[in-house]
Amino acid sequence: MIATEPPASPKIPVVDRRTLLKGGLLGLGVAGAPLSAQASLGGFTHGVASGEPGANRALLWTRYVGGQDTRLELEVSESLDFARAVAGGSVTASAEHGWCCKAWAEGLEPGRWYYYRFTAPDGSHSDVGRTRTLPAGATDKFRMAVFSCSNIGFGWFNAYAHAAADGSFDCALHLGDYFYEYAPGTYPSTDETAAGRIVWPSNELVALADYRARYAAYRRDPDLRRLHQLFPMIAVWDDHESANDSWEGGAENHQPDTEGEWSARKAAAMKAYREWMPVSDEPWASYEVGDLATLYRLETRLTARAKQFSLGEILRGANGSPEEAQAALVAFREGDYADPARELLGARQQAWLAEGFKASKGAGKTWQVLVQQVLMGNLVSSPSLAAALPKDAPDYIRQRVLAGAMAGAEGVPFNMDAWDGYPAARARVFEAALAADANLISLAGDTHNAWAFDLDHAGTAVGVEFGGQSVTSPGVEGYLPQIPADVFARDTVANNAQLQWMDASRRGYMAVELTPGSASSEYRFLSSVREKGASVVATKRMTTLAGSRKLEAG
Repeated sequence: MIATEPPASPKIPVVDRRTLLKGGLLGLGVAGAPLSAQASLGGFTHGVASGEPGANRALLWTRYVGGQDTRLELEVSESLDFARAVAGGSVTASAEHGWCCKAWAEGLEPGRWYYYRFTAPDGSHSDVGRTRTLPAGATDKFRMAVFSCSNIGFGWFNAYAHAAADGSFDCALHLGDYFYEYAPGTYPSTDETAAGRIVWPSNELVALADYRARYAAYRRDPDLRRLHQLFPMIAVWDDHESANDSWEGGAENHQPDTEGEWSARKAAAMKAYREWMPVSDEPWASYEVGDLATLYRLETRLTARAKQFSLGEILRGANGSPEEAQAALVAFREGDYADPARELLGARQQAWLAEGFKASKGAGKTWQVLVQQVLMGNLVSSPSLAAALPKDAPDYIRQRVLAGAMAGAEGVPFNMDAWDGYPAARARVFEAALAADANLISLAGDTHNAWAFDLDHAGTAVGVEFGGQSVTSPGVEGYLPQIPADVFARDTVANNAQLQWMDASRRGYMAVELTPGSASSEYRFLSSVREKGASVVATKRMTTLAGSRKLEAG
C-alpha cells in the first residue's frame, strides 16, 4: 500500500432541482457537473475512474464536456508530481458517447499503484486518479471492497466513504444496482426519501438521455466519486441499471405499449453503462490475481436469462384450496422448474466459464471467484415465519408469508429471480466447478441483506458464497417489518441447510480477503444511511479454508 493518496476533488456544492431548471441543465446530461463546469457547459465534470485491472494494464475513464470533439492527453506516473510518465496516450471526448471517454494504459508493472490524469487542450487537468495493477506470480494476499444496491434516495453512500478511508484494498467490486431506474418518489416513496437525496431526471429511465442523466446525478455524489478516484473497480450490471427484474426479452416494469420496444431500452441502458463505467465492452471477462485466484465477471441479466417464474402465477389456479395449491407446486417442481433448457448464462458464457475453471486450476491457482449479481445458495421460506406474524399484520403480508411457506414445504424457493429460479443452469456451473476441482467462491448482491452459504451439488460440496448487504437499499426489514429481523434470520438459517448465517436488517459492504490458505468476508455494518458520515459499528467475519469448500464453524 502506498502512503500517498491523490487529493480529493473540491467540495461540490449542493444542487437542487430549482437550480437545475433555472440553468436549463436537466435534459443535457450534465446535471452532475460541478457548478463551475455547469456555468460554461464545459470542462472535466465528473472526476476520474479506473477498471478492468490486469497485470500490465488498466482502463482509465473521465468525462470532458466540450462544444466539439476534444482530444485529451493521458499521463500515467508512479508519482503524484508526474515527474516521469510511464504510460500515456490520447482519447477523444465526444457527444456521441455523452462526453465520456476511456483509454487503456498499457505496459505497466504488476502489483503496483499508479497515478493518472487527463489534460485538455486548454491545459486544464482532470482530478488525479489512482489505480493498481493485478499481481503476477506469488501472491500472499488480495483484498476487495465489495458493494451492491446503492439507491441514492434511501440515504448516504457511507459504505463508499468508509472503504475509501480504509484504503487497504487492492480493488473495488460492484455487483450491480449501481443506481435505480425508477422515477423519484417510486422507490423510495416521497416520504421515505432522505433529505437532500433526490435525483433526476424526474421520470422513469427509458431513453438513452434518461440513463445518462441518472449516471450524471449519481456520480455527483462525493463518496462515490472518491471511491472511483482511489481504486480500480470491477463492475457488473444487475437489473436496475436497465429495469426491474430484467431478462433477455423484457422486464417487470417495462410496458411496450407506452415505453416502446424492450430491445431499444435495453440497448440504451447498456450503452450508457459502458459510457459511464470504467468497463470494457466485453459482456463477461476474467482477471488473473497472480498465482492466487481467477475472478470471473459474469453477465446474468440481459444476454441469455429466461423469464423469471412467478409464485403468484403458479398458485393462481388453486382457487384458495390448500390441496390444489400443493398439487400445483408439485407439478411445477417436477415440470417447468427443472427444465434443462432454461438459461441464465447461455451456452457460450457457460462454456467459457467451464474452460476458465480448468485453466485456472491447471495454472495452480487456489481460488476461482465468481463476480456476479444474484445468490446461488438455495433458500426456501420457513413455515415458522407465519407464526411470528402479529395478529394485526395486513392480510396481503400474511398471504405472502403463507404462500412462501407452502412453496418451501414442497422445495420451491421464494426468490426465483436468483439462481434458485434456474436450477439446471446452476447445476451446470456446479458440475463444471467440480469437474475442474475448483475452490469456488460466489460473490453476490441483489437481495440487500447479508448471507453466507455452503454450496453443494447433490450432496457434494462445491464451494461457498458470500452474499453482500446493500449500500443503502432496505432489505427484509423493509418489506416484512412485521417480523423482527433477528427472528427472520434465525428461522431462515434453521430452515435452510446451505445457509450458515445471515443478517436481515443492516446496510454496508463486504471486505473480502483471499490468501493461499483461506478466503474470508468481513461484513461491515453501518450505524445509519440516513445521516451522512455514519460509521461502521459492527462486523461479522466468515471464512473458508482452501480445499475445504465449506465455511468454518462460528
